[in-house]
Amino acid sequence: MNITYDESTRTFKLDTPKTSYLFQILGEEGFVGHVYYGARIEDTDLSYLLCVGPEPFAPSHTDRERASYMDKFLSEFPGHGLGDYRESCLNVRDEDGHEAVQLLYRGHRILKGKPALKNGFPATFAGEEEALTLELILEDSVLGLTCHAFYTVFADTDAITFSRYFKNESDRKLIIKKADSLSIDLWQEDYELLTLHGSWARERSIDRRPIGYGKTSVGSFRGESSHQEHPFLALVSGKATQETGNVLGVNFIWSGNFLAQVEKTQFDLLRVQMGIHPDQFSYVLAPGEEFQAPEAVSVFSAEGLGHMTRSFHDLYRNHLIRSPYKNKKRPILINNWEATYFDFHTEKLLSIAREAKKVGIEMLVMDDGWFGHRNDDNSSLGDWTVNEEKLPGGLKYLVDEVNKIGLKFGIWMEPEMISPDSDLYRAHPDWAIQVPDRIPTRSRNQLVLDLSRQEVVDHVFEMVANVLRSANIEYLKWDMNRQLTDLGSIGLSSEHQGELCYRYVMGVYQLQGRLVKEFPNLLLENCSGGGARFDPGMLYFGPQIWTSDDTDAIERLGIQEGTALVYPLSSMGAHVSDCPNHTVGRITPFRTRGHVALAGTFGYELDITKIPEEDRAMIPAQVEMYHKYNDLMRCGDYYRIASFRENHYYDCYEVVAKDKTEALVTYVQVLRRPNQHGRVLRIPGLDPERKYLVTFDDMEKKDLHLTGGALANAGIWMEEQWGDYRSVLIHITAE
Repeated sequence: MNITYDESTRTFKLDTPKTSYLFQILGEEGFVGHVYYGARIEDTDLSYLLCVGPEPFAPSHTDRERASYMDKFLSEFPGHGLGDYRESCLNVRDEDGHEAVQLLYRGHRILKGKPALKNGFPATFAGEEEALTLELILEDSVLGLTCHAFYTVFADTDAITFSRYFKNESDRKLIIKKADSLSIDLWQEDYELLTLHGSWARERSIDRRPIGYGKTSVGSFRGESSHQEHPFLALVSGKATQETGNVLGVNFIWSGNFLAQVEKTQFDLLRVQMGIHPDQFSYVLAPGEEFQAPEAVSVFSAEGLGHMTRSFHDLYRNHLIRSPYKNKKRPILINNWEATYFDFHTEKLLSIAREAKKVGIEMLVMDDGWFGHRNDDNSSLGDWTVNEEKLPGGLKYLVDEVNKIGLKFGIWMEPEMISPDSDLYRAHPDWAIQVPDRIPTRSRNQLVLDLSRQEVVDHVFEMVANVLRSANIEYLKWDMNRQLTDLGSIGLSSEHQGELCYRYVMGVYQLQGRLVKEFPNLLLENCSGGGARFDPGMLYFGPQIWTSDDTDAIERLGIQEGTALVYPLSSMGAHVSDCPNHTVGRITPFRTRGHVALAGTFGYELDITKIPEEDRAMIPAQVEMYHKYNDLMRCGDYYRIASFRENHYYDCYEVVAKDKTEALVTYVQVLRRPNQHGRVLRIPGLDPERKYLVTFDDMEKKDLHLTGGALANAGIWMEEQWGDYRSVLIHITAE
């Protein structure tokens, strides 16, 4: 890693281990022009790439054609309303109603390590020997607006992070209408667009398509990152594979509304942007006030999608997740939701705990229905007191009894929500997000608490903390089962209503930050109706997120493939559930369910007292499998070998130890093909000169002795198995 500034050409160069990022200061005014982002180079002067005429762009020298230059200038900070007709990265309205802004260079600093963002924002972190940060100071002198823009490069991954905060240095009010965290201008080349889309129970499906002229975007203004679209996009060269081709991926460390966009212009330029969605957003800056935009991440790979994936994984494991669990095994848990739904009592939970203990499960998690008078999803959210008709003796009695059995105890809560049928709503109806005089839009018959208000945040924190203080609770599943509508806050004045969604997310972050500070050893798993808030912002507070409410092993292949494109396996909540599956009705072998869940946190979502004896008898072996392979799955490098989404027959992925002494390949034959005898699997990522032992789990197949080079280039032969939904683990160890 390195950051340099060439005074003679006024060029900044940021180097990661394998990439370089260059931009240049131009003209007396101090325009910032983007020069290059790609595979690492040694050159520092590429100013010829900014030639859009006989000389590099300098509008102060060519004022008669300023608009023409601005419209094709590769800008690092594209302004608004001043000649660049493409999408701006910033839009500000002054007190006179004018919307014109252009940030110009005023100075810089190069810092060791990485400064924290303001106001407790989630962000990557690094020590002085792990990263370097460039701080640019920019200004619009007409508005009196300054911007501090930070770029960080890391020693151990090909990621660059971007963050910006703004300060009103004038004596007049300013309104920020848009403030992107990242904007990169590139020549088109042959890039395609890759995004992640979905819905409830089928989150983060991979979509790859051509980039046409105009703007193509994904985004959310649902108050969260959402099931439907995801705060990630990648530009992928047309012939790129897992191992070859250029890829530029961008991701957003934010858990609320976002807009990720690529714009192809008349001159075949691409502008890639990531930031808070400008719809339903505005932020008032009084004189002297500041606004912090969230952090964005970019990764460039000249070695295909696989290297991009592994770069994101390393960044998030080493520089985002803070939990003490990030470097150790998570307890194998059993959750009672699909086992009992709302119909349970103390003795039923204890019977599950006793059977779970016999087979090696380590934690019981009690899900929805334990509080208020909640026997379905129509009441009691906000009343976080124990329903003693279900749990006689209270929560502490139950937890103590579970602990006596030898299991840890975890609990489900939905702290951001309020039921109209609740004591909390009857006492504080104004605490719900609402538009006065309108019939509120309900979802799951619930409303959303207004976490933009500090008194609401404080009350919610005490409710959650009191539950955790009351007993030996070691795990919390934090859920959010509906999205935001009726955007209005009684606590905000009319001119500040556009800040509600931003302040709401900041309220969530404050809550979880306070929670992990008071309970530092708590295992926090985030959830939002499954995977609707699976984003880096949530990973900053908890090391894992419930990937999807769909626990079907075959559906999970695609969901986990899309998720693992960006996020480490250790962050993906994954459980073995009962069959027929409660979401799709599919019947899948218990062994396959275990193998698929291994590519995640691993646990169980079923009634262990009722499942077939044949399945229950397999759990001890699955528990042993988890303990044998979890260190590798949690810490190793992920390789995608084949995709059922693409070939429609089988799925295959691999995790390789960092020192290349071990690997585990998971192969799932989804559909058996007639008159098909098998296929060659090429196994990447190992030392080509080293000899390895290859063994096949529960399969009558001879061990192999091959070099890493033979595994990668010649591969291994995998026979077709009899039937659908069959899986095999292939364990590879250095000899």
